[in-house]
Amino acid sequence: MANFRRKQPSRRPQKPAHEEPPVLGQVEIVVERVGARGDGLALSHGARLYVPQSLPGDQMMVKFGARRADGWEAVPVALVGEAPGRAEPPCKHFGTCGGCVVQHMGPEVYAAWKLDTLRTILGRNGLLDGVTIHPMVTTPPEARRRAVMTAVRRGKRLWLGFNERASHRLIDMEHCPVLLPSLVAAAQALRPLLAQLLTQDGQQCDVALTQLDDGVEVVLEGIPEPKLSELEMLSAFAEAQDLARLAWRRKAGAPAEPIALRRTGLVSFGTVTVSPAPGAFLQASRQGEQALASLALSGIGEAKVVADLFAGSGTLTFPLATKAKVHAVEGEETAVRTLEGGAKQLPVGQVTVERRDLFRDPLVPYDLNRFDAVVFDPPRAGAEAQAAEIAKSTVPTVVAVSCNPTSFARDAQALLAGGFRLMEVTPVDQFLWSAHLELVGVFRR
Repeated sequence: MANFRRKQPSRRPQKPAHEEPPVLGQVEIVVERVGARGDGLALSHGARLYVPQSLPGDQMMVKFGARRADGWEAVPVALVGEAPGRAEPPCKHFGTCGGCVVQHMGPEVYAAWKLDTLRTILGRNGLLDGVTIHPMVTTPPEARRRAVMTAVRRGKRLWLGFNERASHRLIDMEHCPVLLPSLVAAAQALRPLLAQLLTQDGQQCDVALTQLDDGVEVVLEGIPEPKLSELEMLSAFAEAQDLARLAWRRKAGAPAEPIALRRTGLVSFGTVTVSPAPGAFLQASRQGEQALASLALSGIGEAKVVADLFAGSGTLTFPLATKAKVHAVEGEETAVRTLEGGAKQLPVGQVTVERRDLFRDPLVPYDLNRFDAVVFDPPRAGAEAQAAEIAKSTVPTVVAVSCNPTSFARDAQALLAGGFRLMEVTPVDQFLWSAHLELVGVFRR
């Protein structure tokens, strides 16, 4: 029988309940399925229950907990009948840490859940008929190459880790089976340094860790401008830990200011090696990045001239450039400079670069009609305005890369309204044991 990982009680005062649950005592339930956020779904006394760490078919004794949206949180009491497919969670923090929600699932149940979630979203939007859903590409454990943690001073102790699920309460991370071991080691080495920087009770900052091709990069976010003595201490730390780069910035979105640039900070995309700005976005894992690039290359077919929209630092641009001429469009200034640096390593005209805010100023049919294929990889909000313009164009092939199936479905409907057909979808799981799922969809006229 499974042992459930219980959350630690919050130190904050609880808000008074505004509504009494249908039943005050224990109830027996059967979990019908697992929802998109990783909680099991069950019904009791006409009310929906969200059951953590459960599998479809689990018979459980639970109590009604806090109100949640259209239902109630379930507080597990006992597992009466265990469904097949349960696994022992590999992390001691599972059940409290908000990073992973389904470590209790075995591999087959886990894959089925993610595919079912994707199919539900696509089906709800009329996107399943005639569409091939390929097997999911999954990143293995200890492969994630970037993470943002929070460090906070609490009395005499320095805490460093991730937040609890749906909470501002911090988990003091000792180990993470998702991250590359090099990032876990860097985080632990940072503790004494952060304890000297965060000296006041409650003072905190974010710590962004990234594994580059030539070493680990650390960006400290939300700290005051370091004094000379602190700069010397930080530089000595970078030397002692053999970091590639160490930088800081006052707040999210601000340019990162370098403290120690011991190496260039290199990342390879296709045949090109670039040096993104400190703190620049990269795909969560090398394996996931390679899968997305391979799928984009396959999706464009024999296209000779391709637009790569929301190009970032060139994750897809430069692999695409191995078989086609590419026009890369990106709105963020430092990413554009990275693209331009990579383009100089290729024959003139193989990759052209344009800085443009595609949310406010999308490419219109006049701009698009010269391309044999368009690839777009927007942030989670999707590419609503750009998809509407692509739908009006004569572009024959579109490859949509998405980190949000819901916004993908909305953008896909715009393309279908313009005469495209969704041919195939491949889910890519870069965020192991979480509810997040990426996908690549290929559209043709």
